[in-house]
Parts: sequence; structure tokens; C-alpha cells
Amino acid sequence: MDLKGSLLTLRQEGILYESEKDSSASSWEGEVVSHKHTPPTKNSFLQDLDKLDNGDILSEVNLHSAQQPNNSETVNSSIERAKKTYSLEGSVKVWSDFLRLHLHPRTISVIHQYNHDGEAGRLEAFGQGEALCKGPLLDELEDKLHFFTEECDYLQGFQVLCDVYDGFSGLGSKVTELLQDSYGGRGILTWGLTPTTYPNSTPIREYCHMMNFALGMLNMANQSSFFCPLTLRGGLGPRPAPVPEFTHLNYDPTLWYHSSALLALSLDTMTVPYRLRQNSTPMWQMADALAVRGRKVVSAYGAIPLPVHHGTYLLDDLDAASDGLPWKPLSACPEEPNGSCYGQSVTLRGLEKKCLVRPHVPGTPASAALDYFSDEDILASYLQPHYPSSPMAVQYVPSASKLTPPFPQIFSQSVNPQGLLWNVRNMSAAAAAASPPPVLSVPVLTSLQSSSALGTWLSQLQSTAGRLDLRRIAPSFLAHGPELSDIQEAMEQLRDLAHNYSGSDSGKLQSSSEDEDTD
Repeated sequence: MDLKGSLLTLRQEGILYESEKDSSASSWEGEVVSHKHTPPTKNSFLQDLDKLDNGDILSEVNLHSAQQPNNSETVNSSIERAKKTYSLEGSVKVWSDFLRLHLHPRTISVIHQYNHDGEAGRLEAFGQGEALCKGPLLDELEDKLHFFTEECDYLQGFQVLCDVYDGFSGLGSKVTELLQDSYGGRGILTWGLTPTTYPNSTPIREYCHMMNFALGMLNMANQSSFFCPLTLRGGLGPRPAPVPEFTHLNYDPTLWYHSSALLALSLDTMTVPYRLRQNSTPMWQMADALAVRGRKVVSAYGAIPLPVHHGTYLLDDLDAASDGLPWKPLSACPEEPNGSCYGQSVTLRGLEKKCLVRPHVPGTPASAALDYFSDEDILASYLQPHYPSSPMAVQYVPSASKLTPPFPQIFSQSVNPQGLLWNVRNMSAAAAAASPPPVLSVPVLTSLQSSSALGTWLSQLQSTAGRLDLRRIAPSFLAHGPELSDIQEAMEQLRDLAHNYSGSDSGKLQSSSEDEDTD
């Protein structure tokens, strides 16, 4: 669901079933007036996709390969085999500018009441989004949901990805409420997205963004199995801390094209446990393990790429690191040095098994990691000392996340095409290359956590948002709803949620029992 003007070159109904369109002549006998306008210009990547759709062969395809493109080859595999990289930093305006797939005609819903850009007709307030989810838009959403769910052989649940800094936070709250009412027995995993920088930002808009986030997070967490913020911002307040620094990346955090690529790569790894064909963890089971005792907000962390050198082993490189765990916050919530972790889901993707641990050489002391039964146990053996009393689910998948065009080439020259770090001997050769080869895949390590750090983070958010006098600084925010009393009640609920992350489970249970005795 997006706003008017957000599709640009993408047609809302797509092109998959053009032959099924009704071509019958119109019965209108009056005067017909045609209005023509110049369509938006497609970037080089979209132009190449059109060529492949029409059966053309890109000139950059490796013609020396034994396997040549043929009519049965998919567009995706043709693009992957093309010797071409794209620099779209100056030409990407919306998400459809780098969309590789053709979408089903029932996929997209356009909200015509509000504009994608410009100063007028913006979807800026939580109440605006709440008011949208009724009438024709609600009927359209329910119709499309039923169409897709009836096609499922086994419906695990729903992934909801929603902007939470503008009016979409209110719309997302109503959508998750609809899903909870209709599919309450399924998993509903909600990811709240916030950009690193806001366009045309002002202090008042920054405060409104923060209030949208607070209200959206609280409502979506209540209606979902869990809610996880995803952002590269250093904080959610009006003056956030610096963005996370990934040592081996050269990315521009102000470009949504870059920041969305990193978050998508992280999300692809975090969701692996319930997307495997075999030995998968159902969505509801993953959510139940993290959202314990009402702690339905979780935080995300990621190492992109996982710093493993070519020709070395994972545990050797991790043990040699002097700055602790390699991941960085992806939820604007840094870990607390001595905090408590109540549950964690760790996923490692894209590292071959032979790179995990050094093999045992006869006649030398065996590594403790060799005594474990599975690859997950090897990774857990490294993580467990950092979280000695934390329940932990570890998932290892050797297949890598492929960085197919037009994924931005934001990796430093220290990263080789397989996403591993050059060793000292090969580093000089890589640095000397005028144009280093593109990175085709990377190993990624991610963590979803429920920890005491979220209590501190939620308390700071509640304290800042609760002090806002919206009647004075942003009366237009209240003009669309909710009422001021509803916002004050939401701030109290946010305070209770933050308190839920303080102390240990045993302490929480004890205090709850004391409260019941007092009552």
C-alpha cells in the first residue's frame, strides 16, 4: 500500500496477465478527449529488464560461457549472469525504481487521498492513517487478503513491513488489528521501518515523527506476535546519535537506496528460521520464544558483512576481535554492557561449513568446538559466554544471500567477491585494482533480542514523547485524532511496557505475586 505518485514507471495492475484484459469496444457514443503526458524516464536497470522481457540479450552477458541464455531462462538469472553493475544512486526515487519482479495484479493498493511527495496532501499524522482503514480501502484490502490466503497450502502467518514515522503508523495499526481479528491463531511479525534522515525535516516534524513511532509501535505490538523496529538511525529522538558504523561498508546513510538495501539484507537473514523448507521454526514458535511475559518489542542487530578473512576460520576471527561481538544495532537500541537478555534468535548465513572451525590436526590438542554435534552448536559455543543465562536459538544456513543487480556496491575494497575479507597478502592486489570486482554474496550474522536494553530505550522514548505539548507545537497532529486523552493513556501503557523489561524474570514474577497479595 502506497501513496499517489509512488509507482512512477510501475503500472499498478502489472503486465503478467495483459492478455486477459477486456478488449471489448466502449459503448460510449459521445465525444472522446485524450490527455497525454510524458511518462517518467526509466533508469538503465529498468531499461535492461524491458530488453530481457522482450527476448533481447544484454550485450554484457558473458558470451564465453558454455551456457548461453535461452527462451526458457528467467529474467533474474539473465541479469545475474550479465557482466554489468549499476550505479543508481542518482536515479532512484521510489522503491519501484529497483524492483526486479513482476507483481500480481492484486498486489498493489494506491491511496489516492494523499501524495507521495510535495508539501500538500501528505500522510503525516497517526490519526490520518487510522482514518484511512475503512470504507472502500478496507474492502479492497480484505478482498486481496482473502484471495492470497485461500491459495496457501499452509499459512504460517504474516510479515507486516510498515513505515512508522508518518501516517502509515496509524494505517499499520489498523491493518494488524484486522489481521489479529481474522487470523489470530497465526503469527503476525511486524517490522517498523524508519529512515535514517527525513526529507524537508523541521523540529516540529521531528517531534511528530517520534510521536507517530511511539503510537504505532505500541498499537502494532499489542496486535502482533512481536514488533521489531528496523532503522539505521542512531536514535529515535529529535537529535539522534550517529548512525552505526560498519567497518567494511562505504554507504551513504542519507540515501534510502543504501539504507534500505542493508535493512533488506538483514531481514533476509533474520527471517531464515521460518522460511526453510526443512527443519524450519514456525513463525508463532519463534515469536513465543522472544515475546515472553508481554515483552512484545524486540531489537535487531547485524554484522554486515561478518568479518571473516579469506582462508581463516570463523571462531579464530571472532576470538581475535578485541571489540567484542561483531554486530551493530539495527533498531536504534544499543546493547547494555551488563544488561539481561531474556531471549535471543541468532542466524548465521552465507559461510561454508569448512570456514566455521579449524580442523583438528593429529598430534595437537583438539578444539573444544569440535566436541559439538552441529554447526549451530559451534556458533552457540562462542555466543554463550556473552549471554550465560539467556535462552538462545541458533540457526546456521550455509547458502549465502546473493547480491544480484541492482544491489548497491557499497562494500569497501577489503571485501572480496564472496564477501570475505582479503588477507594481508591479497589486500594490496585488491587495493591496486582500478575497478575492484563486484561483491556477489556476503556472510551475514543477525540477532533478534528481548533484553533489558529495550527497557532503557522505551523509557527514554516515553519520557521524551510524554513531555510533548501537542496542543502548542503541533495542533494539526490532534486535528486528525486520536484524542489527547488517548495519547496520554498510550504514554502510560508505554511506561508499563518499558517497566516490563526491567529486572529478571524471577524478580518480575515475585513483584507480580506481591501485587496480587496487596490487591
